[in-house]
Order: sequence, then structure tokens, then C-alpha cells
Amino acid sequence: MESLNEMWNLVCEVLKQDLSEVIFNIWFAPIKINSFDGKRVVLEVSEFKKNIIEKQFGDELSSAFRTVTGLDVEIIMVDPDRELTFDKKENNDNFYGSENNTFETFVVGPSNRFAYTAAQAVSETPVVKYNPLFIYGSSGLGKTHLLCAIKNAVLKKNADANVIFTTGEDFVNYIMDGLKNKNMDTVREKFRNCDILLVDDIQFIAGKESTQEEFFHTFNSLTADGKQIVLTSDSTPKEMTVLDARLRSRFEQGLMADISTPDLDTRMAIIQQKAAELDMEIPGDVVEYIAEKVKTNIRQLEGAVKKIHALINLEGSPITIALAQNAIRDIASEGLPVNELVGKIISETARAFGIPNSDIVSKKKDAKTAKARQIAIFAIRECTDLTQQEISEFFGGRDRTAIHYALNKTLPMIDRDASLRKTVENIIKNAKEQ
Repeated sequence: MESLNEMWNLVCEVLKQDLSEVIFNIWFAPIKINSFDGKRVVLEVSEFKKNIIEKQFGDELSSAFRTVTGLDVEIIMVDPDRELTFDKKENNDNFYGSENNTFETFVVGPSNRFAYTAAQAVSETPVVKYNPLFIYGSSGLGKTHLLCAIKNAVLKKNADANVIFTTGEDFVNYIMDGLKNKNMDTVREKFRNCDILLVDDIQFIAGKESTQEEFFHTFNSLTADGKQIVLTSDSTPKEMTVLDARLRSRFEQGLMADISTPDLDTRMAIIQQKAAELDMEIPGDVVEYIAEKVKTNIRQLEGAVKKIHALINLEGSPITIALAQNAIRDIASEGLPVNELVGKIISETARAFGIPNSDIVSKKKDAKTAKARQIAIFAIRECTDLTQQEISEFFGGRDRTAIHYALNKTLPMIDRDASLRKTVENIIKNAKEQ
């Protein structure tokens, strides 16, 4: 082929055979091809269209490239209007985390004491003890707070330290931007010349080949230079089924620390501290009521306190259990509409297995998709009062016996496999969050 555009035109001709004219014109006609190195192709697509194309037409696009090139190429879609900066100041200001998220403001309890102690040790003597430090647990339990605390503690001692605090999702975007603009050297210099690299939600890089490759070399470069790495995730490396094996082994070579759901006393202490930060005192019975109702997410506890603070300031209401009921009405997970909860379960399951949401409710029968579908059905049954027939409506109106089969097959799998059981627990916890 003489040019990139020629290759893209051929791909478009294949897509036109598989898609209607309207679909093609809306989603694919505006796309421009940016580069192709024989392994990966970079396409310029708006952020909105990128998400839809990946979920709805990813298989068709991959198949079209395979037909034209004879290769299974990695497809990277970048927003041509998205600009990412590489200013060192970005890493050390208040962009990613509040300056109030310090070790002093972190409420320590049995569920998080080990992770807290390890994070504190890393901030005091980077690299000497634990490298990498890998903190894992469900969303909303304080992982990001600990990363911010490390950043703030290090910069308090040395304001000139080059501390990079980013997210797994932003790291992916940096790599995609570097490939699009052919400035990967700038990206590599940014991440491989820092003193401490803090990455929140590292699980977002799993399954993304180019990003994993770059992070692998970044990890090796930093550790070889004696630089500290701290990562957080919603699951252990072993549970990230689509994570590159080389990365999995490196994530496990340091110290792994988990954060689990806080107990009642810790939740009450968190409520009291958040109230104190707002110069507000909440009666003990109200504190206990909120802690009993909001059990799995610290962010929701903070949200409840802020809602109470707003109500008493705007309406002059006394702080009572009735007020607390009003404050948590839209926060407590048990208030989620069934349809929304089912949608979130399907989405969380798809994310856990590294597949599009649409695959789970499709008729695809490959082993990975079938297993994910069975897990989603099981989680829905655990979280709702839906009958098997009602559940089937969310999966294309499958026969009720198919739902029954999925439920019967999944329970023994979960009983045998502790890792799978943890995955299911995380799916349910994450789905119940607001």
C-alpha cells in the first residue's frame, strides 16, 4: 500500500460491507488515520465517539483491519483535540489530590492499618523498605487518600522532589497522546526521571498492549535507578486476568497491602472527623445511624456529612436521625433503582473481565464471555429480588433455563476459586456505590 490513507480507505470499504450506510457515515466517515507501525494503528476520533465505537463496533473494526493487513493490529483511538501537558508543576500542585489528604487526617482502623503503616514508611524512607508498594481494595476505602498523603509528606520534607501523581487512565492517555504526536521520548522522559511515581487505579492499563509495554519499561527504569513506585488497584495483580504476566510479577515483587471495608467503630470515627473538619458536631445516635446505613464506602460517609452540613445551614434544621435519613436517601446503596443496579453490575463485570459491556448481553459464546455473563447473572441474583425470567430480559430475553444453568454453574466455581470469589465480591461492592 502506498499510503496510510489508502490503507484506511480499504478498511472503510470492508466496514461498509458489514455496517449500514447511516452507521458508517455517523461513526466512521469522520475518522482520520494518524500512524501505523506494523503492530498498532492510531486513529483520530473524538472522545465521545471513541467510547461508542469501542463498545459497539470494536469487533467489526478489528476484523476490517485484519482483512486489509492480514495482521491482528492493536487499535488506538485518540482525541485530536485533546492536549496533554508535561509540566512538572502539574505533579506537585493540588490537581490530583487535596492537600488535606494527609496521614494526620486518615482515620486508621483494623481494616486499613497495615496499608497506612506501609504508606507512611514509604513516605519517610522511599525505596529502602518496599518497592513497589501495591495497595488494593474496593473503591472509596481510602487508597487515593494514602497516595495523596505520601505525596504531601514527601513534598513537605523536600519541596523540590519530582513526585508524579497520576491515574492509570491518564497514563493510558499520555501514551496514546505520545503515539499520536510522535513524541514518545517526551512521555518517557516525564515518567522515567521522577523521584517517586504514584499511580492510582493501575488496573486501567490492563489489556492495553502499548500502555503495558511502556509501563513495563518505565517500571524497570525507575526501580533500576532506585526510585520509589506506589500503585493502587481495586484488585490484586493475580486477579487482573488481562494484565501482562511480566507486569503481574513485578507488581507482586514488593509489598502488597489491602484495605477492606471499615468496621462500625472506624466508620463512626470517620463521620466524626469529617464533621469536625466542617466545624460541626453530630450527636452520637445520628453518627451511629449513618454508620449503620452506609457501610462500604468512605466517600459516601463524607457525602452524608456534607449533606447534613448543607441542610442545617440552608434550612436551620436540627441534627436528628430524621435529618440523617434525608441526607443519606440518595447516598445509601440500597436506594439504587433495580435497572440502574443491574446496569452497573454488567458494567463492573465487563471491566473485571476486560470485555465490552455489549459482549455480556450478546450471544457470543467464547469461554471468556460466557464466564463473564454467568458471573453477571449470579451477581444480579445476589443483589436483587428479580426472578430468573426477569433477569433473562436483561440478557436478550434468553430462555429462563439458560439463567438457571448459569446460576447453577457459577456457585460451584465461586466455592472452588477464592480469586473468583473475590472478583465477584468486588463487582457487587463497586456496583452498589453511587
